[in-house]
Amino acid sequence: MLLLIVLAAIVALLLLITWAKLNPFVALIITAIGVGLATGMPLISPDPTKVPGIIDSLKAGMGNTLGFLAIVLALGTMLGKMMAESGGAERIAQTLIARFGQKNVHWAMMFVAFIVGIPVFFQVGFVLLVPLVFTIARQTGVSLVTIGVPLVAGLSVVHGLVPPHPAAMAAVGIFKADVGLTILYSIIVGLPTAILAGPLYGKWIGKRIHKEIPKEIGEQLTEHKEAKELPGFFNTVFTVLVPVILMLAASIAELSLAKDSAAFKVFKFLGDPVVALLIATVYSFFSLGFFRGLNRDTVLKFTNDCLAPTATILLVIGAGGAFNKVLLDSGIGQYIAELAQQSHVSPIVLGWGIAAMIRVATGSATVSMMTAAGIVSPIAAAMPGTNLELLVLATGAGSLILSHVNDSGFWMIKEYFGMTVKETLLTWTALETIISVAAFIFILVLNVFV
Repeated sequence: MLLLIVLAAIVALLLLITWAKLNPFVALIITAIGVGLATGMPLISPDPTKVPGIIDSLKAGMGNTLGFLAIVLALGTMLGKMMAESGGAERIAQTLIARFGQKNVHWAMMFVAFIVGIPVFFQVGFVLLVPLVFTIARQTGVSLVTIGVPLVAGLSVVHGLVPPHPAAMAAVGIFKADVGLTILYSIIVGLPTAILAGPLYGKWIGKRIHKEIPKEIGEQLTEHKEAKELPGFFNTVFTVLVPVILMLAASIAELSLAKDSAAFKVFKFLGDPVVALLIATVYSFFSLGFFRGLNRDTVLKFTNDCLAPTATILLVIGAGGAFNKVLLDSGIGQYIAELAQQSHVSPIVLGWGIAAMIRVATGSATVSMMTAAGIVSPIAAAMPGTNLELLVLATGAGSLILSHVNDSGFWMIKEYFGMTVKETLLTWTALETIISVAAFIFILVLNVFV
């Protein structure tokens, strides 16, 4: 019965999002309550520490998830906003394109997206860099597809695999993985994946689908803006990589320093995602703000304006945490873990497969990653030897597969590049699937060695 309840819950969740058109946050909460009722959990428990009730589990799951992630999300968004408004992203793009040359501009776009995408959301990075794509396409006469595919491939890989992006960061918390090692493995897996889905596939498909810049949006995004002095390349890249460097340093300290030493405690403190992002964000206020002539009111406006769009993402992730907690408290998590142990299926394979199925049905990478993490985490906890960092990556890779008409990203790419639905399926949908499958293969290979 417990297994049937899980399957019914997943089907109900998919129907609520796809057929009933409910907001994913509402759908996740309703599904979580349904699971609690179906498994006989009390509505409200007199002693939640012993037998938690449905409401207790919902509150604990959402609070535990957002207590950490809300801080990370807010700080990461502020850092991305400073980079966008200062012209730092444009500086990175211009420098790499100058180094690569026009013939290899599609390679430059992939690396630009990979670097710029670290502190910003996919949609923010895309809107930030698409004017550059249009400008390059107009200057070189190269197909918009050839230049655009590597851009969205680089952004998508970072979005799905690399902390401190919200869903990946939430999965790190659910699986209790090491942040620094997850970042290190995500770069090892992510770069070759982005190369396959970006410059290589982009050049191939660009020869078969030649798109000019859409007239109306192209005129708006490529018209000459007021000239301004851009920040330096090294300054911008260092600002973006500060949190990554600090988190990696903490992981190295974990392996090389004595746990009771003062140095270890300092590195672990500085490398905590909250502290690392706080340091990087405050540093960006100076390196990309005050030192470049921006006043305090302007920086304050940037940091206030950028927070509103994060509300929906936070709520969906929080609801995913609530769903995860109900699965655990109802006993379903333990039951699934026992079944998985008997079947001897690797949690890494399960994480990728479950996330992929939910992604295809719902169109949301965040919902699929959070739901899959909630289902697979008790299995991983019960199976010693599972590489938790690679499990995070596998779940993220599965959540990217086969984006199609139920994904808002599909329509955003279609409209900006002026493509038909068929052309969008051959470009965006294909590259997302290449990313998912290629990353999964690289993860399995890496799992042999680490």
